[in-house]
Amino acid sequence: MNEPKAYDQLLSEYRELKHRLEEANETIDAIRNGKVDTLVVRGEDGENQLYTLKSADQTYRVFIEKMAEGAVTLNEDGIILYSNSRFARMLDSSLEKVMGVAFETFVHPQLKEEFLNLFKRGWDADCKDEIVLNTANGNAVPFLLSCTTLEFDEGMALSIIVTDLSAQKETQQQLRIKNDQLEEARSATEKLNNELETLVRARTQELFASREHFRFLANNIPQMIWTNLPDGSVNFNNQQWYDYTGIDIDVVSAFSWKLVIHPDDVAETLRRYRSALQTGHTFEIENRYKRASDSTYRWHLNRGIPLYNEDGEITLWVGTATDIEDQKRAMEKKDEFIGIASHELKTPLTSLKGYLQIIDNYKGETVPKPVKLFINKATDAASKLQYLVNDLLDVSKINAGRLEYQMNRVGVRELVDSCIDNARHIYPLHHFEIQNIEDVFVKGNTERLEQVLMNFISNAVKYSQDSKHIIISGQCHHDYVRVSVTDFGIGLTDEQKDKIFERFYRVEDKKFLASGLGMGLYICSEIIKAHSGDIGVISEFGKGSTFYFDLPLL
Repeated sequence: MNEPKAYDQLLSEYRELKHRLEEANETIDAIRNGKVDTLVVRGEDGENQLYTLKSADQTYRVFIEKMAEGAVTLNEDGIILYSNSRFARMLDSSLEKVMGVAFETFVHPQLKEEFLNLFKRGWDADCKDEIVLNTANGNAVPFLLSCTTLEFDEGMALSIIVTDLSAQKETQQQLRIKNDQLEEARSATEKLNNELETLVRARTQELFASREHFRFLANNIPQMIWTNLPDGSVNFNNQQWYDYTGIDIDVVSAFSWKLVIHPDDVAETLRRYRSALQTGHTFEIENRYKRASDSTYRWHLNRGIPLYNEDGEITLWVGTATDIEDQKRAMEKKDEFIGIASHELKTPLTSLKGYLQIIDNYKGETVPKPVKLFINKATDAASKLQYLVNDLLDVSKINAGRLEYQMNRVGVRELVDSCIDNARHIYPLHHFEIQNIEDVFVKGNTERLEQVLMNFISNAVKYSQDSKHIIISGQCHHDYVRVSVTDFGIGLTDEQKDKIFERFYRVEDKKFLASGLGMGLYICSEIIKAHSGDIGVISEFGKGSTFYFDLPLL
């Protein structure tokens, strides 16, 4: 019989076993964290054997461990051979409870068949699908599973990148709600405008039949109505006008409307009013009227049309003021939605470009040429999308009055040279000619002025496909400098020249389909306005265009 071991001997063996266990744990942690690439293990024959962890490149293991997505590797039986910490946290679990477990265990019961189909397809070709997984806390969370195969010495394995779709699903739901709200507001606004136009046309025709009939009608519609003589003096206001403004009918004067319009709107309203009287054109402006009931200012659309006699002379002006406060608020919500959506798109777009750059710069195995081509195309598409998102952000800032930037001393020649260098790099097939660039200075923001000039150049390239010659010039005129870009492309019609700087307007041509959202020149015009300058275009249809901006000299 074996004699019982002494206490000291047992204690010594215990300490030895504890020391070996600690070493094993430290080795496992080192392998997991990428600190160990090779192991030396003593074999049964007493000789040391070298085991190299071929897939354990430290840089990429650390990258996978730190990435925002979950990463797992499955064998042919669907058992998790490897998992990064992120995947375990996604399931509110730990690596010990994830490693060595069948991935199917975490799939929502109703989607297990769908997952098995994805798992089967993943061995044949790269694929992806949305699957709901159950967390350790009992929550059902939507994930995107992207499958691809990996080849190891021991055989093939299936790699799955797991992306949490919770925020995306919530954003999509909010977008759907906002879109529905915007569509309802647009439909209501369109319906209201159609009703108002129909109503005004009907009321105007009846003026000639009976003045008393007109008064009756005018006093029983929700809009404010007035009439004025050719010299501009108001000779009639309907009852809605008196009720809204609170002005007594006995003390009203020819220009009492100036008392109820917002002080900031009076000058522009008066300017357009006098211009309409002189030219006979329709008077139209949006301004704010003070409501007597609560002393608040609300936005109104004012429209005045002239009535002519048989000799073609204006005998009377008929005007309406329609409350558009609710429409204004709806448009603000729409602009706010554009701003929020743009911000939400910017972060994943930046991540996408980063991942594409990492793939493109990968120095491991040789990347096949078709994959390289697809990566380049994806990068170009992401860049175009980023330009659109940046334009949306700029428009939202403009509408919110938050497009601010620091003004400094800017050299015009240095500004043009910088843009020409960029243009020659971006458009190597085009010839850029520089004319009369003087070494003068203006007060402005270099980045924003470069944005304007590069927009002019990109449009010149886009709309002059048959001509590769573009001229950039900068000339001084008295106290300002004009910087212009001339192309020899399709040119603009008179109607297009009137609308070219409007928001969302795009020039359409049968030769090609215009890309973009039609916001570039609108943003440029707002930037130049903020620089106390002017922007414009000189163009002849079919022969080319010259876009320019004028800035005051220092």
